Amino acid sequence: MLSVISYPIFVLSAVLALVLSISLFPVGWFEFRPEWLGLVVFYWTFRAPAQFGILLAWFLGLLLDVLEATPLGVNALAMGLIAFLVLTIHQRLRMYPMPQQCLMVFLLLGINQMLVHFIKQLLGAEGDAGFGYLWPAATSALIWPVVCVLLDNINRKLG
Repeated sequence: MLSVISYPIFVLSAVLALVLSISLFPVGWFEFRPEWLGLVVFYWTFRAPAQFGILLAWFLGLLLDVLEATPLGVNALAMGLIAFLVLTIHQRLRMYPMPQQCLMVFLLLGINQMLVHFIKQLLGAEGDAGFGYLWPAATSALIWPVVCVLLDNINRKLG
């Protein structure tokens, strides 16, 4: 596993995740858009837990709050929670095969989506009563192997 991270790759991946989080998506497919920043927070906390932690994840979530014009702290709290949960299980997570890692990505990003949805509902936002807000966690879990391998290769070559 990676012990030293390439900080330019980290910054580039975080900026790209923020841009993809607010980028246009076809209207019918909007609810299926992956949780890009959640994937990046998951990846860097998983691969470099000594360098990437809760405070940095919280800061990235705060940037996402500003970009999405959501109440400050909603995404920051969720990203901090993802980082905390990954930090608590990262040693065990390293031993999991890729399908099991995908399941953990779904579970942790699903918790993220539930928390954000719950807080937005408390603040009076309109939303569906179903579980449609979990689609981003499912699509994120499906693309996790691609994101993981891509960032691993880039970080290994440039790091």
